[in-house]
Amino acid sequence: MEAGGGGGGSTLSEIYQNAKKLMLRTRDAMERLERLEYSSGSVGMDSPELSSSITRDITHIQSLCVEMDRLCRSLPSKSHRDLWKRKVEQVGEESESLKQSLDKYSLRNQKRMMEAKERAELLGRANGESHVLRIFDDEAQARQSYRNSARMLEEASSTGEAILSAMSGSRERLKKAHRKALDVLNTVGLSNSVLKLIERRHRVDNWIKYAGMILTLVIVFIIWRWT
Repeated sequence: MEAGGGGGGSTLSEIYQNAKKLMLRTRDAMERLERLEYSSGSVGMDSPELSSSITRDITHIQSLCVEMDRLCRSLPSKSHRDLWKRKVEQVGEESESLKQSLDKYSLRNQKRMMEAKERAELLGRANGESHVLRIFDDEAQARQSYRNSARMLEEASSTGEAILSAMSGSRERLKKAHRKALDVLNTVGLSNSVLKLIERRHRVDNWIKYAGMILTLVIVFIIWRWT
């Protein structure tokens, strides 16, 4: 006996067959979605289009169950009503099982997205902290380089002062020797030409002395510029 409904609509058998076809398609889609979830290891992949299609099919199956339940209540034979009621309940249970599987998948996917977001935030903070540490290291190196340069400049300055002091002492000794030499020459009555020659030699010695002082200052300046 063919189960039918009022109003010239689809029969109970036709609705049931449509529901079974949708059930097979939805189950296959759910299996593909779960395979896709683990296809790339722990990271997983997502297919919003496939998830939406499964949701629509489950909703459609549940609406067909409601329609089949309405139709089977209008069957005149109790045995037919009981038979169709079991079939409708089975379809409803299968659709509910698929809905639970989809809900679990959605929860897992949401958890993966949250974990990925947290990892990205942690990585961003780690990169930021690393950048700050690099800045501190650069500043510390700059301060150390400045201290080294200051120390080298002080050493060069001390060396220059020591050289100038030694040259100053030498100048005093030369003056004394020059005066003694003049006294001796005057005593023995050397000619003016000899005296002029000695004075000229003294001026040359002074030029050499001042040139040495200038050269020392230039060396100190070069050391300071390159440190």
